[in-house]
Amino acid sequence: MLVLGLDPGLATTGYGLVQKDGRDLKAVAYGVLKTPADLPVAERLALLHRALLDLLAAYRPQAAAVEELFFSTNARTAIVVGEARGVILLTLAQAQVPIAEYTPLQVKQAITGYGQAEKAQMQQMVRLLLNLEHLPQPDDAADALAVAICHHHTAQTLSFIRQEDSL
Repeated sequence: MLVLGLDPGLATTGYGLVQKDGRDLKAVAYGVLKTPADLPVAERLALLHRALLDLLAAYRPQAAAVEELFFSTNARTAIVVGEARGVILLTLAQAQVPIAEYTPLQVKQAITGYGQAEKAQMQQMVRLLLNLEHLPQPDDAADALAVAICHHHTAQTLSFIRQEDSL
């Protein structure tokens, strides 16, 4: 299964595509979708929408995992990230890509086993889990890969539980 992980933001949205091959996870692609700060918010959201559509067309993921918004002390930042998340969720829904959402705590627990893990620890675990030579950069892309890995682990666990329930 190919999962698209997304770390939403208006200026920078991280993306990471992770494929499960047998028991191994493999990074297919990762990077960021950027929007210019000098454009009005509505235009930036439209650019994010188009860039995500292009990504979906190029890779055709079977599922998407989106990081939920964590509480921010800056209300303006939270609102703008929420608007970007809304565009991302709508774009995925219109493309009929199944969506899962995970809190930062859930992602950290799935990757490191510890919900309060530091960013450096998360990046190192993403590198190890995907057998990458170097830490994935930029940080937003590493975060998106972590969200995709979290979804793979969660989907595997849920599949196991369903099998146990059917016995």
